[in-house]
Amino acid sequence: MARTRATLGVDLHLQPAGPGVRRGLTGALREAVRTGRLAPGTRLPSSRTLAADLGIARNTVADAYADLVAEGWLTARQGSGTRVADRAPAPPTAAAHPRRAPGAPTHDLAPGNPDLASFPRAEWLRAARRVLTAAPNRALGYGDPRGNPDLRTALAGYLARVRGVRTDPERLVVCSGFSHGLGILAAVLRARGASTVAVESYGLDAHWHLLERAGLRTRPLPFDERGTVTDGPGGPDGAGAVLLTPSHQFPMGVPLSPGRRAAVVDWARRTGGLVLEDDYDGEFRYDRQPVGALQGLDPDHVVHLGTASKSLAPGLRLAWMALPPSLVEEVTAAKGRSDTCGVLDQLTLAEFITSGAYDRHVRAARLRYRRRRDALVAALAEHAPEVHATGIAAGLHAVLRLPPGTEPAVVQAAAWQNLAVHGLTRFRHPRSTAAPLDALVVGYGTPPDHAWTAALDALCRALP
Repeated sequence: MARTRATLGVDLHLQPAGPGVRRGLTGALREAVRTGRLAPGTRLPSSRTLAADLGIARNTVADAYADLVAEGWLTARQGSGTRVADRAPAPPTAAAHPRRAPGAPTHDLAPGNPDLASFPRAEWLRAARRVLTAAPNRALGYGDPRGNPDLRTALAGYLARVRGVRTDPERLVVCSGFSHGLGILAAVLRARGASTVAVESYGLDAHWHLLERAGLRTRPLPFDERGTVTDGPGGPDGAGAVLLTPSHQFPMGVPLSPGRRAAVVDWARRTGGLVLEDDYDGEFRYDRQPVGALQGLDPDHVVHLGTASKSLAPGLRLAWMALPPSLVEEVTAAKGRSDTCGVLDQLTLAEFITSGAYDRHVRAARLRYRRRRDALVAALAEHAPEVHATGIAAGLHAVLRLPPGTEPAVVQAAAWQNLAVHGLTRFRHPRSTAAPLDALVVGYGTPPDHAWTAALDALCRALP
């Protein structure tokens, strides 16, 4: 029986060009190796397989391989087949590509990442094996655009138990990260006629840019020691929605005061506006039980957005939205007609939650990050007593207030220590009326355990 193309082995995309079949094939292979499209060590198809795929004579392929072996582009060994030689691809020309950025710093205290080395690989693998064994075939189809029902059911129970969120699986939508969810909500707000979203004076510019690309203006709210101002002059009146991090403001590190939590909910009820609650690290409070989610005060006017990016890893690309009933159909339609998140990861996270493994992992992570924050505070007291960590004991970062006018010099000193750390200025909204503050935003969650002490020492050497 003649073999079909699917049985012939490794696929290789080539477009021979130029005069002569052998010369064209040789040139196409050489170019694929030179540019790096065929990486060093890649095993090439046999001459018989490639000849059948390209519809040319086997001897032509064998001769092309032999030419490239002689030139040093390929290697051929008995029993190992023909492979790409171990040589670097030619660098791109300066005119075509910008110069490459320098390598990563030795120490990384930039905020935004958990300790990726602590990802629970063994537990995650066990959960993945269980769901792969038990999942019905239909679970591997395109799926509900809101996300896998098992995950939405697990999340509804978990969020109610841990964060005080009032929802059910029908009102939960799974998305591939917080930005994905925010982009969907921005499209819905724009379609509803909203023109402005009130945001915090300090936050992530990526979120502001995302809203602005959707056609929405961002207006920063005032900020003081009690958090973001949500009532009175300068409040959210006139906006269609408010984007807040109420449990642990990013990056300033303070929770929204009870009076201002109530005020923003009253604003939403009075105006029909929406509160978009970013609960990015709500599980990580160290000095007391975490403050419950703002959504619990009014599930009809608050969208609760959570993510596995800080508790597990951002590379999972799993987040969720607990929606008011009036938004479910619009958000589902804006997301698309099929699920956009990998079903196997969704099923694994559902199993991870229902088995108790997620709770165990979060408790262990909470202890690890609390110890790091305590070590940071102790090191400051010993080596830089004029610098203080502000905000509540929570999350994966701390804000270190600096003497006025010293932030640029300290950031430069950190660079000399080969330390990545961000100044507070980069998180200030360009239209904020809040007085500028000098500070560092230190992500103590980022380094793996073995690198934490060295990163802390580098930080102390950079401080005034």
